[in-house]
Amino acid sequence: MKPLELLWGEAFFAGSLAQLLARLSGLPAVVLLLATGLLVGRAGFGWVQPESLGRGLEPLVGLLVSLVLFDGGLNLRLAGRDLQRTVVQLVLVRGVLGLLGGAWFAHQLAGLSWPLAWVFGAIALATGPTVVTPMVKQMRLLPGLGKVLEAEGLILEPAGAVLALLLLQLALGDLGGWQDVAVLLLLRLGGGVLVGAFGGLLLVEVLRRLPADADALKLQLSLGVLFVVVSGVQVFLPEAGLPAAVSAGVVVGLRLDEQASQLDELIAQLAQLAITVLFPLLAADLSWSELSPLGWGGVACVFALMLFRWLVIQAGGIGLPALAWREKLILSWIAPRGIVTAAVASLFALQLDQAGIPGAGALKGLVFLTILLTVGIQGFTAPVLARRLGLVVDDSETALDSGPVLAKAVEQQPGGQ
Repeated sequence: MKPLELLWGEAFFAGSLAQLLARLSGLPAVVLLLATGLLVGRAGFGWVQPESLGRGLEPLVGLLVSLVLFDGGLNLRLAGRDLQRTVVQLVLVRGVLGLLGGAWFAHQLAGLSWPLAWVFGAIALATGPTVVTPMVKQMRLLPGLGKVLEAEGLILEPAGAVLALLLLQLALGDLGGWQDVAVLLLLRLGGGVLVGAFGGLLLVEVLRRLPADADALKLQLSLGVLFVVVSGVQVFLPEAGLPAAVSAGVVVGLRLDEQASQLDELIAQLAQLAITVLFPLLAADLSWSELSPLGWGGVACVFALMLFRWLVIQAGGIGLPALAWREKLILSWIAPRGIVTAAVASLFALQLDQAGIPGAGALKGLVFLTILLTVGIQGFTAPVLARRLGLVVDDSETALDSGPVLAKAVEQQPGGQ
């Protein structure tokens, strides 16, 4: 068996090499990170084998993902009622229609059984900030649209993970019915948010009492509080650590205000490091044997899901004058899945195998196929589409001057970014 030190070294090197290639070529970093993971993993040369890490990989991935979500929460400042209403309405509509559509396509096109199709529908709700945020920054999307996409991911990613776990328990027979799923969903999401908010308030009070030049200590305390809050709430409320990480970041960002931007610069560097190693590591765990049984039905399922998002955004945009047709079009096309989606699918497939339920490999394969196609296709085409629609920040600011209502509204808000 390969030494674990060498495995981690190869994973870090592969991720850093992908980031370098992205910088030199201008290609989307998330696409290259994913491709590098496939190349060095089970689908390629087999140099990186995540299964060697055993169960130690799961908690490590959870803590690193919580760091990424905490960083996203620090930046989640939805200034202006138009922006807030847009985010809330789109998230609610997509939460319902996305779950129904994802489950139906998975059953009808990819051939998953209904219990596993519902699990896939919940997993596919997550449009991860680990992918969306780098993509938005690299393509220089107008700030209002970027905030909507990032907020959607930060809300639906933890919610989708909790819902998927409950639906998995329902499929395994551990829950009595949909009523149990609804009650536990509210309990775990609400409990995670409350615990995270309390941890965030406690952290704010401590950070305010530290001298301005104690940046290193502030970073260490932030990580310590974040990880103990996330791991602690996970013990009592499984998967509630993700909403706790988001709410803690939001509270710290809002309460510290300008001081939060200094902290965020440090957190953002660590979050980027987490993305750099996690994406290749999780992609390396995928083999072509898990994708090939899906055939064209799996590909059709993913494409149908991508096109179905346009209908969801149209429904979610009803009554929102801040969203013009160009904004709806770009929002409809940017929905890549990320690290949480991959991590949840890998964990669930293992639990299904242990329970002896058929279809675990098909579920994991379909989830990773969704990640591959959404990250690959949208990562390359979204920047071109955004430029054609005039929805990117231009140095001459002509794009902003002629931009849609939502983007202008955000720019005019105090503190809008």
